[in-house]
Amino acid sequence: MTERGQILKGFHPTPHDGPPVEWAVSDDLVPYEDALAEMDERVAGIADGTLAERIWLLEHPPLYTAGTSAKGADLLTPDRFPVHKTGRGGQYTYHGPGQRVVYVMLDLKRRTPDVRAFVATLEDWLISALWEHHVRGERREDRVGVWVRRPEKGHDREDKIAAIGIRMRKWVSFHGMALNVDPQLDHFAGIVPCGVTAHGVTSLVDLGLPVTLADVDLTLKRTFEELFGSTVAVEAPDFATRFSV
Repeated sequence: MTERGQILKGFHPTPHDGPPVEWAVSDDLVPYEDALAEMDERVAGIADGTLAERIWLLEHPPLYTAGTSAKGADLLTPDRFPVHKTGRGGQYTYHGPGQRVVYVMLDLKRRTPDVRAFVATLEDWLISALWEHHVRGERREDRVGVWVRRPEKGHDREDKIAAIGIRMRKWVSFHGMALNVDPQLDHFAGIVPCGVTAHGVTSLVDLGLPVTLADVDLTLKRTFEELFGSTVAVEAPDFATRFSV
């Protein structure tokens, strides 16, 4: 068995016999409020059967988000970047250029209506994608997300390379994941990321890998299809025209 097989041992693919999932990639930075509005509309359409499931890849301008479990004391520099309260699970996190945000809008009624299994599947997706870049990502039972061991930085040192925070509405998921490709890691210093103080934050480039967002997008798409089924490329929302006043 390969190392990748060992990472995914015991995982059971989520069944899905519906149409392909739409796959959209935004090339420009997407304002956070616009992304929320777009997700709200998409989730409502998926729930009532008028819109297709969608994976949406994008970058945000620098900002902090506060999940439903966020603690005020974990916002260390509140004036550094805009802070957005959000309905996703989790605590504080950072979004910014160089980080691949993946909004996951899937109908769990058409798959497996089990939130815990769904989050585990998202972790498996990230772990599988990271392995294609020769990075061993690992899950932890006591904290959500994907972690990388850093023995060169000290005994038992682990850094977080990807965060997961989802919300469900009528069994349709939204929000999703954030994978650090090449963000400014010092931007994380304004918060206690996800409430964890004992570990650091890393990225693919910080680990010495000369990869781009486009490189990561290809592996995310390939590994997504292995777990969730086929996709079809669609145009990302055009906020310059859609949200103009």
